[in-house]
Amino acid sequence: MSASAQPSEGTQRAARLALESGQIVQEIGHDHDCDEDLRQGVVDIIGSDMVDIDFDEVVEAVLLWFREDDGDLTDALVDAIISLADQGVVWLLTPKPGRDGHVEPEDITEAAQTAGLRQTSTISAGTNWQGTRLVAPKAKR
Repeated sequence: MSASAQPSEGTQRAARLALESGQIVQEIGHDHDCDEDLRQGVVDIIGSDMVDIDFDEVVEAVLLWFREDDGDLTDALVDAIISLADQGVVWLLTPKPGRDGHVEPEDITEAAQTAGLRQTSTISAGTNWQGTRLVAPKAKR
């Protein structure tokens, strides 16, 4: 296989999000500091652009970029699940420890529980970002 046939680093990292071609993915909280390689990797995998906060149909996944000073995390998570499909997933993307805007793990757990979500895993989503996978508890699905 030639080097050009290898998926980009961003696409390899985006593959950890377990998204599939054809899924509708909503992106919330995008700003200049977001990982553009990861974003492009998601677009490459799903085969279309991500939709924004104004999209009012059902989505299979939400990428929520969130920094400590972005406001109330519980409110952000409640807003993120408004259009989420029953079996959908929220990927909460926060700066890694030691980076500006880092969100403490206990704050993520508390906000997720209050919003009616359950944390299932955390991954490295880039040099500066980690991803926390949040889903609705099975009893609520």
